[in-house]
Formats: sequence, structure tokens, C-alpha cells
Amino acid sequence: MAFEPSKLELLAGGGAVLSLWGYASAADAKATIDAAGYFDAASRVLKVGDWILVNAADGRGIAVVASNAGGVVDATDLLAVGAADSR
Repeated sequence: MAFEPSKLELLAGGGAVLSLWGYASAADAKATIDAAGYFDAASRVLKVGDWILVNAADGRGIAVVASNAGGVVDATDLLAVGAADSR
């Protein structure tokens, strides 16, 4: 599938320093979402250093915007969150 701008939500921030975003996709896997270019349609609002909380088809994680240049956004590999519950 592809990035759906309507599913990217500003959760906090929005200033010059750092923003926290939420994004959910029932169709796209974590590896698809954190690949370079996935968030290109949001390049005007995403800044380097912004955090994105992700709900993907195959799990949850946190990505950080690593670069945003020339309309191409690259997010870091997702740090898995909530992958195990041992208690």
C-alpha cells in the first residue's frame, strides 16, 4: 500500500524543535513504513528529529525522522514497542 496522509496525526508539539506524531496502517508492514520515501507526502510538516508512533499491520514501534531533503523523508528503523508481555 502507500502512505495515507489522513492517518498521520500531530499528537504534540508542532513548533520549531520537535513534534510527536501518530500513524496507523492496517495494510503496511513496519519495514514498509520506515523505508525511505514512505512519508514523502508529509515532507512539508515532518522535521528531522520528529518522533512517529506507528501502528503497523505487523506490530507497533517508534520511528524518528532521520532526514528530510528535497521532499524525500527517511525515518529510522522502527524501535519495537509492546512486542512481548512476559508478565
